[in-house]
Amino acid sequence: MSEVRVRFAPSPTGFFHIGGARTALFNWLYARHTGGKFILRIEDTDRERNTKEALRVILEGLRWLGLDWDEGPEAGGEHGPYFQSERSSIYLDYLGKLKDKNRVYEKDGAVYFRLEGERYVEFDSYKKCEVEKVRAAPQVIEDRVRGRVERAEDRDFVLFRRNGQPGFHFVNVVDDLTMGITHVIRGEDHLSNTSKHCELFQALGAEPPVFAHIPLILKSNGSGKMSKRDSGSLVEEYQRRRFVPEAVRNYLCLLGWSPKDDREKMDLEEIIELFDLSGINSNNARFDEKKLSFMNAAYLREMPRERFGREAWDYLVKAEALKQEGVDVSQWTQGDRRYFEGVMKLCQEKVRSIEDLPRFVAYFFTEDYPVDPKASEKVLKKGSPGARLREVRAALEEVPAFTEEKLEERVKALTEATGCGAGDYIHPTRLAVSGTNVGPSFYGMLCVLGKARVLARIDRFLQSMEPVPAAG
Repeated sequence: MSEVRVRFAPSPTGFFHIGGARTALFNWLYARHTGGKFILRIEDTDRERNTKEALRVILEGLRWLGLDWDEGPEAGGEHGPYFQSERSSIYLDYLGKLKDKNRVYEKDGAVYFRLEGERYVEFDSYKKCEVEKVRAAPQVIEDRVRGRVERAEDRDFVLFRRNGQPGFHFVNVVDDLTMGITHVIRGEDHLSNTSKHCELFQALGAEPPVFAHIPLILKSNGSGKMSKRDSGSLVEEYQRRRFVPEAVRNYLCLLGWSPKDDREKMDLEEIIELFDLSGINSNNARFDEKKLSFMNAAYLREMPRERFGREAWDYLVKAEALKQEGVDVSQWTQGDRRYFEGVMKLCQEKVRSIEDLPRFVAYFFTEDYPVDPKASEKVLKKGSPGARLREVRAALEEVPAFTEEKLEERVKALTEATGCGAGDYIHPTRLAVSGTNVGPSFYGMLCVLGKARVLARIDRFLQSMEPVPAAG
């Protein structure tokens, strides 16, 4: 078998959609699985809509996902140029080949491809006029995902538009042919174009590549194809929200492909080894942002602690949510990052994404933290929280050095002495020192905050619970 050559051919006219990223990933995985080449080709013939910013977003998004290309922009290669806007001479050359075979003609300023077959005239109810149609032989496509597909074109189609720019079908085929593309892996919505492409390959005397049309990505409610307007549809959104790129890549590979053993979280090397076109199913895939968040949390938990710390630090020192509350993380770590590292060690097991960190850790870096009214109402309405806080404060003051083991022993001894439950002490204490009733390990939190800070926070909270004396 000859070397596998696959391509991803985005148009730099807008955003980097999650569907495009999945198409790029499937092509990249197949190239890596087979030891072939992954080519990046930029379809930029729409000069009115192309922008440098859109191209930058695509290139950065691919790099963020770890999808390096063997040939293409900034990588070079023997089959360039890799921008369609720079390939005009190639398109004119192949147009000449079709002219020599009498397969093109001009009409109303455009250049058309002439289908072979019996021609007849039919009334088009949409255009409300008679149109010429052709009984062309059906194209048989042995699609590696959809199976056998037969489709017959019945109208000549445009090769060059009136403005002189080549059309999508023509440049697509010429580029695949001249770049030696062996497999075309693309979205199911392109299946209707494939018979036109096969017509062109045959007219040029070339064998069409192997086609594999992968399932569409539907909205989370299954109501239709996911578009750029839908929540969670853009790759740059996950970059901004500091998702783990490995998690996004892992999740995308499961949208339409399965390793057949119900596994989901897999190392990249394992995915490359298992990935093949036979594992792609024909049913449309449904995007589930909650499942992606769950996978992201799993990757965060297993992330090396040093990397998590770097990612968290970079995000927290810039976080607008913290700045608005007057919280400056860097002031708490000047000359000593151990406190910050202790906080991150606690939180790494709990957060679903880096973007959750500001609300999750703010109280570690300020004494002016708010008390959640809902949490306060829930905690303070049970039993005698003020009394329990005073008891636990006295117990904690007796602990010489805060360690999780010593703190747990002391609270346990307190519950045995008073007959109260551990929760009667833990819940009001957590509320007092953090302003909320949820968070990381209770004893770990106390250790990181330290004895002096914990006792001072309890004192302030108890003071705030005391009724204001009536005016004399």
